[in-house]
Amino acid sequence: MNSAEQQQQQREQPQNAAPQVGPGAHLTLHYRISLSGAGADVISTFGDRPATLTLGHGQLADSLEQRLLGLKEGDRQVFELAPGEAYGERNPELIQRVSRSLLEAQGEPGALYAPGDLLDFAAPNGGRYAGIVRESDATGVVVDFNHPLAGQALQFEVHLLGVL
Repeated sequence: MNSAEQQQQQREQPQNAAPQVGPGAHLTLHYRISLSGAGADVISTFGDRPATLTLGHGQLADSLEQRLLGLKEGDRQVFELAPGEAYGERNPELIQRVSRSLLEAQGEPGALYAPGDLLDFAAPNGGRYAGIVRESDATGVVVDFNHPLAGQALQFEVHLLGVL
């Protein structure tokens, strides 16, 4: 859309209409992600400083961003997300055995690993992979590379404070 089209669209909107979320919008908002049913917050900005983000930049999962489209400044909504909808289903292929020799090469030599430890590995393309240790023994560890919220039913609450 060129600037003349944007100006025409602005003239067509009522002067008191609240800005609406569209692709690429810059947002200021409070949000909370919690486990459905359990009520335990995974993350919440309520009671703290609001978050700022730009849609389409990967700052939230795509399925969460999709829920924001069409909302207006000032809106407050609660969305229920089915298991796997926000961060995908759990993939058993992402649970991998990692040998002690690879741990020594990629990590701190002689380090001990316990279930629950977060490990970070270099990817061939220069990126990083993170996973949670599920089991550990003398020959290596079993690491779960699934997103911690994969396969979980979630509640996504949002209070939209500003839209640009």
